[in-house]
Amino acid sequence: MAISRSQLVKELEPGLNALFGLEYKRYENQHAEIYTTETSDRAFEEEVMLAGFASAPTKQEGAGVVFDQANETFTARYNHETIALAFAITEEAIEDNLYDRLAARYTRALARSMANTKQVKAANVLNNAQNTAFTGGDGKTLINNAHPLATGGTFSNVLATAADLNETSLEQSLIDIQAFVDERGLKIATQGVKMIIPKELQFTAERLMKSPQRTGTADNDINAIASMGMVPQGYRVNNFLTDTDAFFLMTDVPNGMKMFVRSPIKTAMEGDFDTGNVRFKARERYSFGFSDPRCVFGNGKLPTS
Repeated sequence: MAISRSQLVKELEPGLNALFGLEYKRYENQHAEIYTTETSDRAFEEEVMLAGFASAPTKQEGAGVVFDQANETFTARYNHETIALAFAITEEAIEDNLYDRLAARYTRALARSMANTKQVKAANVLNNAQNTAFTGGDGKTLINNAHPLATGGTFSNVLATAADLNETSLEQSLIDIQAFVDERGLKIATQGVKMIIPKELQFTAERLMKSPQRTGTADNDINAIASMGMVPQGYRVNNFLTDTDAFFLMTDVPNGMKMFVRSPIKTAMEGDFDTGNVRFKARERYSFGFSDPRCVFGNGKLPTS
């Protein structure tokens, strides 16, 4: 339905001083702190996890070399979604000089709506990281204590006991990240590089990561997390996280959290011959997801359903 004069009666009255409600600032591009962005030229994208080789054995004198095989273990799939929104202004509203006054404002409102949806969808991957209805290529949730390995074992990217953000939980998370193994059980050198938190934890994170001494104690101990340069990229607040006490440590493992852009945002404007209305539209296609769950570590505070 088009925006008509009856919806904008005040716009037609003399002495109008200001229009408000469409000029708010917006949280924009917070997803870029979490995802690596790639382009896509198909309806969906798939990425295959490969299992490397086991630890090399000792070769006895005169014995033959042992041959190993590399195998595919699972496939992560990214299904692109189309996001679109439009509005229209009637021909009569345009005739009564409402076009110039409103078009720019509603175009900005349209951009804010598109941006908001993108941030919500990006954050939903983390918001549902322990929800059993949202699983990755290995059949497990993003944050899970039983990700399967090619060897038949499992690995965990969540604290053994769920805990709020504090010195102990952060240090244990960093230790657990350094214990990650690959699909064949070989240790991999990885570390936590950035922490993603909801707005409710920003003051706790600031004290934990930037205080020169330990927080909450009268002892003259240094803050080891800060002095050792752990979590080198610091923390980032994501205003679209829904759990107030969940935090996420992004690791330096490649091919983790990804956004695929199938079609960048496009805007269009056209007139309708029958009604004379002017229509504005915005549209884009993209997907958010993850391939290797070793890319993130969680504190286990998220709901499972």
